[in-house]
Amino acid sequence: MSTVSTKPYLMRAIWEWCVDQGFTPYLATLVDENTRVPPGYARDGQIVLNLAPDATGQLQMANDYVSFQARFGGVAHSLVIPVANVIAIYARENGQGMAFEPELETDEAAEDEAAPADEGVEDMAETTAALQREQEPPAAPPRPPRGSHLKVVK
Repeated sequence: MSTVSTKPYLMRAIWEWCVDQGFTPYLATLVDENTRVPPGYARDGQIVLNLAPDATGQLQMANDYVSFQARFGGVAHSLVIPVANVIAIYARENGQGMAFEPELETDEAAEDEAAPADEGVEDMAETTAALQREQEPPAAPPRPPRGSHLKVVK
């Protein structure tokens, strides 16, 4: 009998803690062919998602996937994230949460030789700040000076 990973249980606990404290839970995940997210929002094969109750609809955090509905650019999308792809869940405001090793698909021989991943609590403040800087839109190029709309009246 195989045991279920502790990862989905820890994810649900961190999410609940964030909501109870009034924090915004963020979920960082790898994006691959098994992940359903809106096209164009992932960067470098990763995406960070806001899982706050007011930002999501029909949130389900099952043992093998996270699914919910959210708006991107005003358009509703249905998202599905495999738990194996989740790399962190943390509070946006202070970076407290938990980071995970991604569970990449490997052949059975490699799984037998691999040691279990060490799951630990990690301060995500620096990661949050870096991700927020990456998500900020680039500054618009400076406009060339234009003439005034005022006219000189004599």
